[in-house]
Amino acid sequence: MSLKKTLERIQSRIDYAQKRGGFDHPVQLVAVTKTHPFSTIEDCYKIGITSIGENRIQESSQKFRSLDLMPNLKKRFIGKLQSNKVNKCLDMFDTIDSVDSFKLARRINARAEYLGKKIPVLLEINTSGETQKHGFTMEKMDEMLCCIDESNLIVTGLMTLGPRTADKEKIRDSFIQLRKLKDSINRALNQPNLIDLSMGMSGDYEIGVEEGSTMVRIGTALLGPRKK
Repeated sequence: MSLKKTLERIQSRIDYAQKRGGFDHPVQLVAVTKTHPFSTIEDCYKIGITSIGENRIQESSQKFRSLDLMPNLKKRFIGKLQSNKVNKCLDMFDTIDSVDSFKLARRINARAEYLGKKIPVLLEINTSGETQKHGFTMEKMDEMLCCIDESNLIVTGLMTLGPRTADKEKIRDSFIQLRKLKDSINRALNQPNLIDLSMGMSGDYEIGVEEGSTMVRIGTALLGPRKK
């Protein structure tokens, strides 16, 4: 099946999932191009994909040298960001979708202030409680609010990874928790600052969309197995 047909099939499933969940807002598809060659990014761009996700600074720096030929392509950093890679990350990426601590948020904010720019970010939340995962735990709402207060960060929403399980109800519960947390933060702020809910990947994006996701990260289901 061609990449275009695969994208159309995924988009159709997103549309049906929204109907099942009772939502009608736009859902952005982020093509996870990590480990794939630059030609894959070109192929995605040609069929209308406007956002890609990468998680390795060194790998991305090699791919991004020719991205000037693709205006309006948004480059999203989706991996674990080490403090010593913040400077380079801000030079290369348009958004950071994996801010997992207040310490990291302050580091990003300081660099963004130095550069005279504001950087959109998502806060990564560990809704499943799995110890191998990064992110704010659910009870750290005060720290999340502190991130939102940072002057050069634009916190547009929250991100989570569903638990590693075949139990769809456990996956659904983690996504419901994220949606409720977003609502709680917006109530605390007394305004709807947070809009985005990034939840759902190749194996569970339909559940994410059913529960209100505004952004899904699709790699294997769109592009096939990762390159080694």
